[in-house]
Amino acid sequence: MNKAERFLAACRRQPVDRTPVWMMRQAGRYLPEYRAIRARHGFLEMCRTPELAVEVTLQPLRRFDLDAAIVFADILLPLPAMGLDLAFEKGDGPAIRNPVRTAADVDRLRPVDPTEAIPYVLEALRTVRRELDGKAALIGFAGAPFTLASYIIEGGASRHYEHTKAMMVADPAAWHRLAEKLADVCAEVLGAQIAAGAQAVQLFDSWVGCLSRADYAEFVRPHVERVFARLDTSAAHIHFANGASHMLAEVRAAGGDVIAVDWRLGLDEAWSIVGHDRAVQGNLDPVLLLAPQDRLEERIADVLRRAGGRDGHIFNLGHGVLPMTTPENVGFAVERVHALSRRTAVADAGDAT
Repeated sequence: MNKAERFLAACRRQPVDRTPVWMMRQAGRYLPEYRAIRARHGFLEMCRTPELAVEVTLQPLRRFDLDAAIVFADILLPLPAMGLDLAFEKGDGPAIRNPVRTAADVDRLRPVDPTEAIPYVLEALRTVRRELDGKAALIGFAGAPFTLASYIIEGGASRHYEHTKAMMVADPAAWHRLAEKLADVCAEVLGAQIAAGAQAVQLFDSWVGCLSRADYAEFVRPHVERVFARLDTSAAHIHFANGASHMLAEVRAAGGDVIAVDWRLGLDEAWSIVGHDRAVQGNLDPVLLLAPQDRLEERIADVLRRAGGRDGHIFNLGHGVLPMTTPENVGFAVERVHALSRRTAVADAGDAT
């Protein structure tokens, strides 16, 4: 069983020879080869230059025995095509210089054609798919409606999401128009990535954990459902809602073949809430990659124990690799996941063919 087959089989809850593993932010600042490129190029330049995006996407796969690559891009890249002024401020992260705060602002936002808005991402996907040649699966991604809306409304990252929540309760009609527009952007972007070669796509709802379960059900879930309903089923659909342990049943109901869970809940408990008719992805705390390797192995073994050898587990972190993580610990983690999860019967059957 090659790595692409292993990853995609797990997404479909089919038997695998060992648990597949990839890591959110596996291409990033913890790698010296990434830092070397970043020292010469700006972040947006890297995203918008296919040759650089391809190189960064493939860097972790050259070092580690990962089962999937995720294209190097950013969830905010489609926003300028909507009429939003996006910049990445040094030390402060992304900023929207013309935030959306009123119904009139919402109405001015334009629809997005991914072939015109992010052609460089689609070109990078096509190139990476050729380079991988089946040796690993290829993942595309987009930001979910709530997370995109929070950046658009707040003007950047936020701690309390005051303006976002205020729009929800003070002008729910404007909120739903905005979220619907963003759901359509997400669906268009993910659909174009599938057409360009992505074998799986992940919807990132990075900030939705700030909401109550009731607010998620009213203001978010219908729009996430709209995204997944429009996607080509030839690719696996992964749904990651960070900080959402208190509303996993709602997240599952919103859609996704694979529900990615963070580290705040044991994998066994999370999977029981999600339901064993869905695959799950997760859920090692990223901070544990900073631990001594004996402790790291204990925690990896605990995640695998909680998965119970059930078909449909993809090993990942509960969020992204932290910049201070050592490549040695990432490599160690990948190797231990594969070693500790090897299924002898499936592996032997694969060897026989």
